[in-house]
Amino acid sequence: MKFKKVLLASAALLATVTLAACGSNNDTANNNTDSGLSGNLTVYLPSPAGLADDLIARFQEKTGVTVSQFQGTTGEITARLEAEAANPIADVVILASWSDGMELARQGKLLAVDIENSDKLHEGFTNAENTMFGTSASAVGIAYNTQLFDSINVDWNELSESKFHDQLAFPDPELSGSAKDFLAGFIHDKGEEDGWKTWQALADNGMIIPGANAATLESVVTGERGVLVGGVDWNVFAAIDRGEPLNFYYPAGGTVVNPRPAMILQSSQNQENAKAFIEFLLSDEAQQMVVDAFLIPGRSDVKSDKRPNMDEIHQLNTDWDWMVDNATNINSKFNSLFR
Repeated sequence: MKFKKVLLASAALLATVTLAACGSNNDTANNNTDSGLSGNLTVYLPSPAGLADDLIARFQEKTGVTVSQFQGTTGEITARLEAEAANPIADVVILASWSDGMELARQGKLLAVDIENSDKLHEGFTNAENTMFGTSASAVGIAYNTQLFDSINVDWNELSESKFHDQLAFPDPELSGSAKDFLAGFIHDKGEEDGWKTWQALADNGMIIPGANAATLESVVTGERGVLVGGVDWNVFAAIDRGEPLNFYYPAGGTVVNPRPAMILQSSQNQENAKAFIEFLLSDEAQQMVVDAFLIPGRSDVKSDKRPNMDEIHQLNTDWDWMVDNATNINSKFNSLFR
């Protein structure tokens, strides 16, 4: 049986986007002249909103640089970059999807730069050209409402069992970079035949697509659905910390750890400030802020006490070039299962 996608209204989606000028006052700027930096910086970055605000506020405090920010989903950020192509505004772009960063790199839009502490990043968290730096990361797994299910520990394909009928929700891969990258990684690892068998079975079991990550998580928090399939880990851990009735795990079949690339645009007019900002993101202080936001720290020498670390997450066999090349077709085929 086919189920139609539940679409977010565009107005509700746009309401999640914020554009803020976070300017430092004159006293702060005057107290930080020893940084050697001055002037402005524009950063486009994804949630968590609190982490984004804190990182920018601290960077301004340390340097006296005035930072303007645009917060949105990866899709909203890339759409804004396309709209501004003739008159680029951003200096630094951070995305929640490594594959979307790769698209910018393939288009030759990124600046190659040597970044202090980048040698401490996890393997695969930089590219060969030194234009992408995974200063944090996330992974997807399965979350469930503990008021509806006492305990769940099944693999992805086992969600086709009858007890999960009409209980499953998955983020729209056309709105969620994490969902898109996970699907591509899953099909690459499992193969076309076995991979699509899983998603067809879950569609037949009543899985719905409520919208982007936040809307899909909300459907499980409220009990409209019992199980979030492909939920972004940090988002669920933060909800659990707020007292929401949720539990979360990574299925035995594996998942995709998705580095969140920080990048400097070639068009940046503030390249020195941009380089300093990415180096700040890899500082001890900023990496601890990443930990406190329930994300995976980008540096391999920084460990989290709030969530599983990299070596505790079983990963799918990923090929990012293959995933980028095939993601659009995979998204289209996946969503066709729910029409």
